[in-house]
Amino acid sequence: MNQEEQLGAADLALVQLGRRLQADGYRFITPTPLTHQRVNDRAFGQNARTLRDVFGWSRSFEPGLLSTDEQRQLQEAGVLQESNGRLKSRVRWSSLDDLLFVHSGFPTDAADAVFFGPDSYRFAQLIHAHLQQSFAPIRRAVDIGCGAGVGAIVIARARREAEVLAVDINPAALRLTAVNAALAEVANVTVEASDVLQDVDGQFDLIVANPPYMADPTERAYRHGGGALGAQLSLRIVEQALLRLAPGGSLVLYTGVAMIDGQDPFLEALTPRLESPMFGWTYRELDPDVFGEELLTPGYQRVERIAVVALIVTRIGPGIGGRVEPTGAP
Repeated sequence: MNQEEQLGAADLALVQLGRRLQADGYRFITPTPLTHQRVNDRAFGQNARTLRDVFGWSRSFEPGLLSTDEQRQLQEAGVLQESNGRLKSRVRWSSLDDLLFVHSGFPTDAADAVFFGPDSYRFAQLIHAHLQQSFAPIRRAVDIGCGAGVGAIVIARARREAEVLAVDINPAALRLTAVNAALAEVANVTVEASDVLQDVDGQFDLIVANPPYMADPTERAYRHGGGALGAQLSLRIVEQALLRLAPGGSLVLYTGVAMIDGQDPFLEALTPRLESPMFGWTYRELDPDVFGEELLTPGYQRVERIAVVALIVTRIGPGIGGRVEPTGAP
């Protein structure tokens, strides 16, 4: 049974819509929420006139703008909403490489929203770079907190022989990952519910994660990383992953850090956990300043900037561990 045959009618409708958009040459690069809002606030951003307006910019539209098949597929998927005679898609479609990914519409206010944005692109680039630089065999891999499934699908396409798990605690994320995997035609992705790794068994040759790293007052799952400044989940992922790496296996973690007084509290918390002869690791900033508007959020009064960082840990065996200098940005 292929992946499409395992999908229900609503999810299959999303796959069919994605294929239709690909055939129509649809492409959309998703910006940050602040950029998205600023563009939509412009006078021309109020009403949808094109497929990019509907499925990229999440603008409302008049009945009749979409083809009969496109509107029917949205209805069958259960993601078409109506208000005051106008329609709106509750999902967006974003381009990454030659793929399309379906994820939550803008604004992502719901507690179970499935996010896709600039972090997704950087995360994919980090995985691509790791796979190009590492020739270790990957029999089993896992994408923790898979969201729209970017990490799992990038790995599955690059390593067709690998068994790739996509895990998340959010049922909406698991649904959309399954749709995106079917659309990408990767048969080696399995979608499972798990809180980090506690609900799946065995060791992994590659563990990747792009967890939420904000301190979100409303604690939305896709944004809230836990703890005072959002680092709690990232630390938890590191702790569980170190126990589950197969010999020669690697953890590739993409996350954000709230920098205080010129110090990196995440790195300070990580270092004691990684000073073991079993592990070699690199750590570097990929972008020194992202989501600056979050510094206005309660709890961020002492934060100077939010940086995105890459941690790569490899289990290399006794006697040759410790930190090594990074070889360069991807």
